[in-house]
Amino acid sequence: MSSTDSGYSATDIITYIGVPLAVLGVLPILYNTIATLAALSKIKRMLRHGRLTALTRSDVVNRVIEVELPRYAVTPCDRFAETELYWKLARQPSSIPGGSWTTFNWQARAIGAKTQRVEYADQLRQPQVDVAFDQLVAYLLDLGALPEAHGWKLLRSTGLWTPTGCSLMKSPDGYHDALTIAPLDDSDGHLSLKAKWSSDWTTRDFSSLPPYWIRLPPPPIIEPTVTETIEPVEPAEGSSTSADEPHVDDVEKGLEQKEKSSLRKQSLDSVQKQAEKNDRATITCQISVDGLISAMSQEEGAIFSSADVQSLYIEHLRVRASKNDGVWFASIATAYGTTSQTVLWNYKIPDEILNFARRDTVPCGVLAVLDVVDDSQTPEWATSYDAAEEERELFIRRSNERHEAFVSESRMQPAQRDAAVRDRMHREINQRMQDTRDRQRREYQRRETRMSEALQSPKWDTKLVSQHNLRWLRERKEPSTVGVNIGASLAVRDIVGMLLHRMVLDGEFASSICKILDLWKAWAENGGMRRSDLEALRDKQELFALASLLVALVRDTVTAHEGTLSLDLQECLRIWKTVRLG
Repeated sequence: MSSTDSGYSATDIITYIGVPLAVLGVLPILYNTIATLAALSKIKRMLRHGRLTALTRSDVVNRVIEVELPRYAVTPCDRFAETELYWKLARQPSSIPGGSWTTFNWQARAIGAKTQRVEYADQLRQPQVDVAFDQLVAYLLDLGALPEAHGWKLLRSTGLWTPTGCSLMKSPDGYHDALTIAPLDDSDGHLSLKAKWSSDWTTRDFSSLPPYWIRLPPPPIIEPTVTETIEPVEPAEGSSTSADEPHVDDVEKGLEQKEKSSLRKQSLDSVQKQAEKNDRATITCQISVDGLISAMSQEEGAIFSSADVQSLYIEHLRVRASKNDGVWFASIATAYGTTSQTVLWNYKIPDEILNFARRDTVPCGVLAVLDVVDDSQTPEWATSYDAAEEERELFIRRSNERHEAFVSESRMQPAQRDAAVRDRMHREINQRMQDTRDRQRREYQRRETRMSEALQSPKWDTKLVSQHNLRWLRERKEPSTVGVNIGASLAVRDIVGMLLHRMVLDGEFASSICKILDLWKAWAENGGMRRSDLEALRDKQELFALASLLVALVRDTVTAHEGTLSLDLQECLRIWKTVRLG
């Protein structure tokens, strides 16, 4: 039957069947277009809310959206120059996953771009930023975050296999996570982290001492003794002084010379006044992974800020390959900082110094030879001699010989007696001289034997040596040869802070005490003390006593922090220099 017979033409069939089918075929394209545009609008709104600049491209047919976002390397804002940005959070942090770093204000530098192909808005990920691990930890610590001991121990042992969500830093109240392990999707082999912070958690401000900084107090001021001044006697009225009055020309020349000398004195006085001001000022030092970075002096009691701060010369204390002065200072300063409330965990004391501080290196007999301790305070190490008994026996022997000579002379004729007396007196003079030489030779041999036995005597640990040296420093009556006076009320840590303060200001003192430390460490590693080392200590005994206090503080730090959070954190900061934060 034809279409005309049924009442439907071909046009009708196409209209009623073909058009709906065509419309149905276009609907997916229309849906993809609408869905893509909606997702693109949402993505742009998310980017605009997070103040992110990005290039977006869309394929409405295939329902694909390309987003090209920049990748940044960031560093915390300057604590002194950008105080407001440093302590406050960002006004509009990004809500896009991977953008937790936008919670804070940073100094950012673009290092590339990352293109993402997404279909839905919730698939968008913000590129993580590169940040130095130690700077990130220092910033969070400065805001008031608390390290999580279990998290750092787990990170140190498992590395990139640390479970996602493991907490490394806690909020000050300890109930919220401030820094956690993030997924490795965008890490490219780096450690991936996620940050979270609230303005209510910030418990510190610009007046607090930053992490990785130590404060060295000035030594106590010793008041000078009051001396009586003798006032010049004025001449009595009517007395004649014309013979002593200078001429007018001499007065003018004297005034010119005084003016020139006053100018020289002013320049010298300004330098001296600044040096005296630094001696009385508190010094703050920044210790990094590479040692001492900077040192600044500020008046005691002043707020730690950029105002009224003077940078000090520290080139003599920088870590160098040719000298160990910088390593000694950084190690002792780290020990000084970690025993206080200051968090100073980024510098790792070299293992050779740690091992040296742990070992028993100073023979107790050496301290007895140096008159630091009495022989009764040490184990028996020296051969004992009874010099008084030897002198008594010699006196008895010489008396008997003289008595026998007297008896023999009494039986002689006068002429023979006179000759015998002369011979006896000459013989006695020679005997006295010989006895003196024998006594001196015997004393020399015994001193040499005592020194040899002192070098072979039992060794004491650094803590015990420092205790005896501290007592010796306090009890000695001679004036200090290095200008350091130890008060009876000062603890060991206070003395160490005073010595570090002096080392920053006085390069010669720092070099001298570091030489003693190098000498001490050398004989500890080379089989023990030699006679030349003992003679060097005898010449620099006060410096050695002060050096023992420094090493004792390092030893106490090693004992207190071994196997604890500080070592875990140090090791993690050493392994992961740069991390991804997002």
